[in-house]
Amino acid sequence: MQVVKASEFKAKCLALMDEVASTGEGVLITKNGKPVAELRPHAGKPGQSPFGSWKGMIEIKGDIISPIDVEWEAFK
Repeated sequence: MQVVKASEFKAKCLALMDEVASTGEGVLITKNGKPVAELRPHAGKPGQSPFGSWKGMIEIKGDIISPIDVEWEAFK
């Protein structure tokens, strides 16, 4: 893992980000000789939206919008 001073990181931030993305090796950022942050490649892919995940798996049978012709005793 490459070690970089905070002042050097500030000056070369974008170049270091490109380097991390291409090599996959992280960068440790230090301030006064002590580690304060770590720059590493993103490990995961973005999550998939739940909308449309059931597409093609569910079949609607009949009219699901119109009210049913049932009279409830609670309304009497």
